[in-house]
Parts: sequence; structure tokens; C-alpha cells
Amino acid sequence: MATLRKHFGDFGRAVAELAGARRSAVGKLPQDWLMCQESAQQTTPPAVSAERARRLKTALGENVIVHDVTCSIGTEGHELIDAGLRYLGSDLDFSRTLMAAHNLQGKNALIFRADALQPASRGADVIIADPARRAGGKRITNPAQLLPPLPSLLDAWINQPLAVKCAPGLDFSEWPGLVSIASVDGGVKEACLYTTDLADGETREAIVIKDGLIDRITNFEDDATGQDLAAAPGEFIIDPDGAIVRAGLVRHYAVREQLWMLDERIAYLTGNRIPEGTSGFRFIEEVPLKKLKSAMAAHDAGAVEILVRGVDVDPDQLRKRLQLKGTKAMSVVITRIGSRGVALICGPRERA
Repeated sequence: MATLRKHFGDFGRAVAELAGARRSAVGKLPQDWLMCQESAQQTTPPAVSAERARRLKTALGENVIVHDVTCSIGTEGHELIDAGLRYLGSDLDFSRTLMAAHNLQGKNALIFRADALQPASRGADVIIADPARRAGGKRITNPAQLLPPLPSLLDAWINQPLAVKCAPGLDFSEWPGLVSIASVDGGVKEACLYTTDLADGETREAIVIKDGLIDRITNFEDDATGQDLAAAPGEFIIDPDGAIVRAGLVRHYAVREQLWMLDERIAYLTGNRIPEGTSGFRFIEEVPLKKLKSAMAAHDAGAVEILVRGVDVDPDQLRKRLQLKGTKAMSVVITRIGSRGVALICGPRERA
């Protein structure tokens, strides 16, 4: 910091903030952008923003005007403009608007300071908002406590097509439009709530982005309604992507990929192949939880990947209790089948 103060004077701390933010955003944002640590950490992955731009363009047509009322440093605007949409960006934080104006220079974006709850534009075809998801260092779980609150946003922009980005762990059961959950390379990044005029009749969507490829599944897919999809384990155990699980589309995905469920209430799947572009575990045997330690020793297990769903087991504590001393890499899926807590012993993770 002393060196920065020597070269940049009172701006030394700001330069340190910028340098740290750019380091954390390598591979996610252009390195000539202005940003702070908070904005760099909270930014939407460009691939997710690009998918949102695609939906808006499909729903509303060419040359629509998008008003991003919480534009921050302009990440969303970058993708929207590249998709051919016209962009207005506003934010209550004046410093963020200055950064956004710099980052989007040459892209014909109009950036200004405004409160997201005080409509400051006319003629916009759709409103995008990204309320703050943390307060006092704690994650917000109630949509009414977002900053700005979701109900207040809906009231402020009533009768306006709206897309609101949220944390994927919120309760969306009362949302009348589309809930779209997006993941990138295995990590669930966000939920986006679309009003019905942007949803094309869909209510749930999972967008799975992996290695630059995009897989999309919605509630319009067949889910074999009324059929019991649970059966004995096949050759592989499959843990669906988190976006599919959070979107409530596990059955739809199972039917599409010709898989089945271990239990109707649990989000693990099984089948005789691993879906292309995903991973799974070759099933070896099922044992009661009390016999897992001896069974793993009999398999000469050493390193083990542990997955848990539906049973109150801490993977780290279980790993210590197993005291594995073998030579083979293996996996264990701890889950509930019917009323039984079971351990499914598998080989190491395989990719298709």
C-alpha cells in the first residue's frame, strides 16, 4: 500500500481495490474494465447474461429497449447490446454508474443515476433488476427483504415485462411466471424470475452451461406424470446438475435421458449410461450404513468421494470414521430409499 500511495497519492487505496477486483475477475470480465471487489464478486457470468438476452429477444423481438435498473458496472448491458438490444442502465450508486459508463463506452449505452423503485424512463420494453442478496454479510432468504424488495419492484413497475435476478435458494413457489435457474460448470449461479409475458407459458427452466455448451430443459418436457419412476440401481448413479434439481425438473431430465429414480422423493438418478457431457458413478453394491466401513475396507478403498442427500450425514465426519487405508479411489452415495438410509458403493467419478 505504501508503494501505491507513493505513486498514486490519495488514490492508492482505490488502485489497490481495482487491482484486487481485476484479479478476482480474470476469465470473467475484461481486464480493462473499472470495478470494485463487491461488484466483481456479484457479477453475473457473461454466458448467463447472454442466455437472458436471447430469451428477451425471442419474446419481444428485435430492437427492444431494455432498462437495467440496477446496472452496477454494466455486465448485463455488455451482453444485451451485443445481442442487438437497446440498453438503458441506471443505479442508485453513482460510482457504479461511472464505472458502467466507462465499461460500456462505444456501445451506445445510456447510463444514469436513479432509484430502482422510482421509474425514471419511458418507453422501455422490459425491466431488468438484480436486487442485493446480502445484508450485513448475511444471505437474504426472503424475497421481501431483498434490496430493493421484490414486492416493491413489482409495484414500481406494474404491468411492465420484468426479469429479476435472485439467489437460487429463495422460495419461488408463489411466483406466477417463469423461474429460470442457471449453472455454469457445475455451480448454480442464479435464479431469474420472468413475468408471464416473457415466459412463453413455461414455469420452470434449468440452463446448464458447461465447457461453453448450453443445455436447456423446461417443464414442457415430458415428466411421465402419474408413473412411478423409482426402481433398483442400474449400472450408474447420476447426480443431476444443481440447476436441474433447484428448478424441480429431475423427473423431466430423467425421462429425457432414459434414466430412472432411486426414490421418488430424492434427486439422485440411475441408469445404464451416463448422459453425454456429464458425469456419474459406476454402481458396485448397496449396503446398510452400519456396514459401510467394513464394506469399504473389503473393496480396498483409499480416497473416496462422498455424496449425501436425504440422510443426516456429514461427509467429512463420515470420511474420518471410515479410516480408509486402501489403494483404490472410490465413491459412496449416501441416500434414502423408501424408509431406509443406505450407502451405494461406486467406482470413482466417470465422465461421458
